[in-house]
Amino acid sequence: MGLIKANIELFNSYDLISFKKGKIPKNQIKKIKVEALVDTGAYMLCINEKIFHQLELEIIDTRPAQLADGSIRELDVAGPVELHFANRRTITQALILPGDSQVLLGSIPLEDLDVIIEPKTQKLMVNPESPNFATTILK
Repeated sequence: MGLIKANIELFNSYDLISFKKGKIPKNQIKKIKVEALVDTGAYMLCINEKIFHQLELEIIDTRPAQLADGSIRELDVAGPVELHFANRRTITQALILPGDSQVLLGSIPLEDLDVIIEPKTQKLMVNPESPNFATTILK
């Protein structure tokens, strides 16, 4: 299987709340469309420093993380971030990767979005067993 990429949209969750409360107009919601590498080996959503600054997210924690080169770094965790894919959305936190690193869509947001990886087409798609809305399994 090759690399799976997905077009997603990321929003500053605080801006969405402020808009819903009538505190800011819709055009002031900070958002960005990006192509993310679907990475089931990654735990979280991972964004780069440029996206972090563009969305004006808050640092909410730090966490040690092992990078692809094997090095372990203490990375900032930002959020909350609202993530949209197709007719799905989730609110999550994001690890901030250095520089202009590739955005990674990890297992936690993938699970919450209720999406699957289609091996034949090598695309991310909504779960065909629940096409209209995300379903959470609580077994």
